[in-house]
Formats: sequence, structure tokens, C-alpha cells
Amino acid sequence: MRQRRRNLLKHARKTGCDALAAFEPENLFYMTGFWGEAVGLLKKGRTVIITPELEAGRAAAESTDCDVIVAQRGSGMIPTLAREAGRSSVCTDCRDYTTMTAVKKLIPKVRQSVEPFYESRMIKDEAEARILKKASRIIDGMFEMCAKKMRAGQKESELQAILMNHAMEHGMFDTGYHSTLNPLIIAGGPNGALPHAQVTGRKFKRGDLVVVDLTLRYKGYVSDATRTFAVGAVPAQASDAYEIVKESQKLGLGAVCPGKLCSDVDSACRNYIEKNGHGKYFIHSTGHGIGLEVHEPPAVSTGSHTKLRKNMAITVEPGVYMDGKFGIRIEDSVLVRDRPVVMHKFTKDMITV
Repeated sequence: MRQRRRNLLKHARKTGCDALAAFEPENLFYMTGFWGEAVGLLKKGRTVIITPELEAGRAAAESTDCDVIVAQRGSGMIPTLAREAGRSSVCTDCRDYTTMTAVKKLIPKVRQSVEPFYESRMIKDEAEARILKKASRIIDGMFEMCAKKMRAGQKESELQAILMNHAMEHGMFDTGYHSTLNPLIIAGGPNGALPHAQVTGRKFKRGDLVVVDLTLRYKGYVSDATRTFAVGAVPAQASDAYEIVKESQKLGLGAVCPGKLCSDVDSACRNYIEKNGHGKYFIHSTGHGIGLEVHEPPAVSTGSHTKLRKNMAITVEPGVYMDGKFGIRIEDSVLVRDRPVVMHKFTKDMITV
């Protein structure tokens, strides 16, 4: 935690500030170890959590080396934040216009920027890497369950229930991702052609490909992986496309190393799919950063000029989507090293159930 705080303040100084105020729960957790309703303030030599009384006990128990100060909920925390900030120049991640207006009235030297938080969070420390690897092993176990439990006549929603029960028994939970109503993506047959399909009551049929995207949170951190299963024999068009995506993902993983541009990883996947006549069916970027959020920097996309750095955590997830027919995606969470650490070990060969 001490090194994290040093890194945070180092990046804050690049914005002209000597203190950080965290309103977003991910940044609060990263800075303090506490995930809850609060504002965190980081200054040289001191970290403060300002929280309503109902959260004070948990904040004290779960945080690391923090002073916990009780304040009124909502806007009632801002005067306490201003008092504790004193004459500091404060960089904050606050995105709410009304709250930010109130902060500016009481803290003259304040600026809004998420850069210090993301710049620090992009590079995972050893503790974070251990959590991500454990989360990935649990997800691999869930793919094993798919291979055993998935069957023709089963609803997407029924498989989701089985998998989420297993996840929660192992300490994994829904990420709370804003753009979906379901914790998982389980998309059979034509539903798989929608990269972010919602889970439905559709029953799996023989000849379906089933996209299973498992994105779950463990001890605060998100692991993200996808496999595509076959229900019985699938058409040649689908099996051929599967092999193209599989080889594309292998090439993408091979392009991951410190110093490479994120766009180089995207190109490694995309060029192979295009060369094999499926380019128009690859309709999203190759990947994204993971950590305390489902999608965080760096973006692994055509237009991303960010260089990969050691201990970044990213996904590599090419896909092919044929409207009204099927979808295929193969995804791993990866730690950037000289030889990338692929955190998921479940096979990428087509599994037929």
C-alpha cells in the first residue's frame, strides 16, 4: 500500500497537485483498501477516509493505515474534505458536476483528472497479480462446468444460474457493469452474433455455437475470459471460423510484450482474420485493460498508441460474428511480461457437448 500511495502522489505531481481526493469506489479501494461510501484523501504522510457513521466501523476495519473521520452523508463530507486538505493542491476523480461545483467553492486549488489513478493502477503489483491469477483459476473451473453441464434443451439462463452459484461459492461476484443486466454473457446460436448479448430463455440446440464470457470480481479485481462451445456437430462454416479465431488469438498473445504498441496486438489478430476473409465480421477491438474495472486503460485497439509495460493486465479477445447465425470469441486475461503470462489455462480447442 505504501508503494501504491507513493506512485499515486508521483502521478498527482505531474498534474501540479500534491494531494489526491478519491470519490470513485475503485480509486478509494486502491488507495485505502476500503470499498464503500466515502471520500479518500491522500497527502504526503497521511491518508484519510471521510465517511458517514454507518460505514465508519467497516472503513476502520478494512482500510490500511488510514485515519477515519465521520461526516454527514453526501455533500456533508465536502467541508470535512476541505478542512483536511488545507492548503494542498488537490487532484480529484470526482465526475459529478454538482459535487465538483461544491468542492471548488471550498477548495480553491483543485482540478479534476483521473490520470494519476489510472497511471498507477495500470501497473499491477505482486498482490494484485496474485488475486488476478486466483480469479482466473476460478473462471477456468467454471469453463470445466460448462463442458460437463451444458446440453441441448438447456436455457441460457439455466446455465448462468449454475455458473453463478459456483462463482459465489468460490468468492466471485457480479462486476456491476453498467451496460448489462446480467452478470455473464451466455449466448447460443444466433444470439452469439451479438458480442454483448443479454442472457435469455432461449434453449441450446444441436448445431449451436455457445459464447460463454465470464467476467467476474474476486477480492475487488476483475478477471475476464471467453470460450465458445459447440452443442453437437456444427456446420463447416462455423468450425472453419472457429479455427481462424483460435489462430488469431494465438498470434495476438504472441505479440504481447513490454514496449509493443497496443495497436500491434490488435493488428496481429485483425490482420490474420482479414487475410482469411472474415475481417468484416470482427466488429470490436481486440482487448482492454482489466483490474478494478471491467474496462480500464490501456485500450488494445487499432487506434491505441499506448506502449505495453511490464505488469500491465490486458485481455486478448478476437471474435467473429455472423448475424443471424453464430458468434465466436476466444479471450484470455494476460499479464504483460517478456513472456506473457496467460492467466487462463482452459483449452481453446473446440469443446463439443
